[in-house]
Amino acid sequence: MLYSLIRPALFLLDPERAHGLAIAALKLMPAGQPAKPGGPLATEVAGIAFPNPLGMAAGFDKDAEVFDPLLGLGFGHVEVGSITPRPQPGNPKPRLFRLTQDGAVINRMGFNNHGLEAAHQRLAHRSAGRDGRRIVGANVGANKDSTDRVADYVAGVRAMADVADYVTINISSPNTPGLRDLQGDRELHDLLAAVASNRQQGDPPVFLKVAPDLDAEAPARIVEAALTHGIDAIIVSNTTISRPPLMARDKGEAGGLSGAPLRELALGQLRAFRKAAGGAIPLVGVGGIATAEHAWERIRAGASLVQLYSAMTYRGPGIAREITAGLERLMARDGFASVAEAVGTEEG
Repeated sequence: MLYSLIRPALFLLDPERAHGLAIAALKLMPAGQPAKPGGPLATEVAGIAFPNPLGMAAGFDKDAEVFDPLLGLGFGHVEVGSITPRPQPGNPKPRLFRLTQDGAVINRMGFNNHGLEAAHQRLAHRSAGRDGRRIVGANVGANKDSTDRVADYVAGVRAMADVADYVTINISSPNTPGLRDLQGDRELHDLLAAVASNRQQGDPPVFLKVAPDLDAEAPARIVEAALTHGIDAIIVSNTTISRPPLMARDKGEAGGLSGAPLRELALGQLRAFRKAAGGAIPLVGVGGIATAEHAWERIRAGASLVQLYSAMTYRGPGIAREITAGLERLMARDGFASVAEAVGTEEG
C-alpha cells in the first residue's frame, strides 16, 4: 500500500535515477530474515536447496550491493550482475525506459558494472555466507571491447566460484553487439567446452541464460550442448528485441523489452526447452512474471525456479511475499505436496 502511494512520484523521475534511489534505499534497510528453509515451497535444483522457487533476476543488483536486503524481502534467491571482468560504463544515456501503459521496460544498459574484483569483494563479505539460507547467484558477461569473449566468461566463472552459490553464463543480452552470436552451434560448444575444462572439484553449479528470440531448432541444440558440457540449468529467458504491439511513447527505443509484453514469448520458449530437454536439465522461467498465477503457470510448464525483475518496478517490494504466499495457495489448491512435484505437469 505504501508503494502505491509513492509510485507516482517515483515515476516522475528518470527510470535510471529511480533505480539508483531504490538501490540506495535498500542499502539503508537492515538485512532482514531470509525465507526459511524447509517450508512448503522448498525445492532443490542443481544440488542447491532453495527456500522457495522465486528469485530476483540479474539486472537489478548489478554490482552485488543489495542482495541481503532483497533476500529479506522474501526472495528465495538473488542473481547479481551481469558482471564483466573489467569495469565498464555501459551504453550512453538515456538507456532505460519505463513503458507504464504496457507494464514494460526497455533497456540498453550494456553491462554497466564495476567489474569482477569489486563484486567478488562484496560477495566475500556476505553476512551469512554460503549456508543454504541466503542463495546468491552471480551472472557473468563479457566486456564490450573484449578480444576474447570466451576467456572473459571463463574468468567470470572462475572468479565467482568461491563466493557464489551458482554462476550464470549470460550470452543472451541484446545490448552488447555480437554477444548473442555465442548461442550459435559451434560458438556455444566452444564456449561451454572452455568453461567445463576450467571448472574444478567443489565449484558451484553453472547455469546458462538464453534469449527468447530463437528459431524452432535452437532449444534442442542448446539443450544438447548444455548436457554435453555439464551445464546444470538453463534460464529461459532474457529480454526480447521483438516488438509486440505497444502503446507507450518510448515503444520505439532500441534495447531489450521486458515485463508484461514478454510473458507469452518467454512462456512459449520455456515450453519448447521443456520439450527438448524432457526433464534432463532443470529450467528457470523468467520474463513477464508479475503474479503468483504467472509463476505457477511457469512451474507447471516446466520451470523448477522462476525469477522476476520488471514487475517489482510496478508492484513494489512486497511482490516477493505476495507471490510466494499465492504459490502456497495454488499448490494446495491443485493437490501438489511440493514444487518439484508440479514441475512440467501442465495439461495439453
